[in-house]
Amino acid sequence: MPPVHQLTELQVTILRLLWERGEATATSVWEALYPDRALAQTTVATLLSRLERRGVVARRAVDRQYVYRALVTEAEVQQSMVSELTERLFDGDVTALVNHLLTSNDIAPGDLDRLRDLIDAAESRKEER
Repeated sequence: MPPVHQLTELQVTILRLLWERGEATATSVWEALYPDRALAQTTVATLLSRLERRGVVARRAVDRQYVYRALVTEAEVQQSMVSELTERLFDGDVTALVNHLLTSNDIAPGDLDRLRDLIDAAESRKEER
């Protein structure tokens, strides 16, 4: 079973920075987050250390600073978090999750057409197997 990544919104934001940049120091992560979050530098360093302990990021020392990189992909985190959400809130029923999304009034123009295209593509892939 793949590992479960239960991450906070802030942890996901930090990972997005690492995915975009490949690697980053705690200082550069802090600088990127500061305009929107005004976090203390020590808070960012603590978050990175916790992510490292959980095996989500790795670090290496370069010139008296740690440089961090993600050990998980965005797709892995999305899969894990959506699976966990589906299990916890919808008893594992993917259809109930999709129904909730479709009836939540958050459907933007064109979303239904894109969803139909995705369903058609998924059905085509299954037929090819």
